[in-house]
Amino acid sequence: MSNDVHLGHKARKRFGQNFLNDPYIIDGIVSSINPRPGQNLVEIGPGLGAITEPVGKLVDKLTVIELDRDLAERLRNHPQLSEKLTIHEGDAMRFDFTQLVKPDNKLRIFGNLPYNISTPLMFHLFEFHKDIEDMHFMLQKEVVNRLAAGPGTKAYGRLTVMAQYYCKVMPVLEVPPTAFIPPPKVDSAVVRLMPYEVLPHPAKDLKWLDRVCRDGFNQRRKTIRNCYRSLISTEVMEQLDINPSMRPENLTLKQFVDMANWLADNH
Repeated sequence: MSNDVHLGHKARKRFGQNFLNDPYIIDGIVSSINPRPGQNLVEIGPGLGAITEPVGKLVDKLTVIELDRDLAERLRNHPQLSEKLTIHEGDAMRFDFTQLVKPDNKLRIFGNLPYNISTPLMFHLFEFHKDIEDMHFMLQKEVVNRLAAGPGTKAYGRLTVMAQYYCKVMPVLEVPPTAFIPPPKVDSAVVRLMPYEVLPHPAKDLKWLDRVCRDGFNQRRKTIRNCYRSLISTEVMEQLDINPSMRPENLTLKQFVDMANWLADNH
């Protein structure tokens, strides 16, 4: 039996499928999620159910979103899970998560996210931050490093600033390629994202926050003064307690928001 035929399902490159099959790692992920009966749990991309099955044992019901028709069908006929599952067949990137919200029961979202969609999917999920209790994702380790990065590091970028704008970010667990079939060429890691009840540095207009992040990280080698020359004068930067001779990657989340808020008030 070849390596990528797993329980009768062939991993498909187009979906970026790598199936988790290390019981020790699976156990670690399920413990970090810590699912309880009655919670509003949603799994994105359950695949062959490596996480779905152990989570399913611990809860009474579970919602899953699966793009691959064959895998959705497999779950529909799963002997232990089918009774507990609500299956949405389709693309999580286009999914309106508000339809899953219940009174006083925020979403707990988890999944093993394929590399090619992980960043846009997280941006999509941040739009629903008010309805989300927490998110646990398996990602490429390099993406987890970006989510958790601090200013002045190479990994620090637009994804970092937006993730930390909405969420507290906690790396949970590292996962080697050997935990998957077929083994990916990169290391993976699990991260916990916990949306803030009250945003620590709210932006008056997210369009401006997006703009200052894009402008800054698209021109990382420039000084802050040169990067934002067309938008903000050096005097205003100094009023905002921003050193114009540093680089954009040295700006903190608060400083990005302060610039965005000044622009929202003055444009």
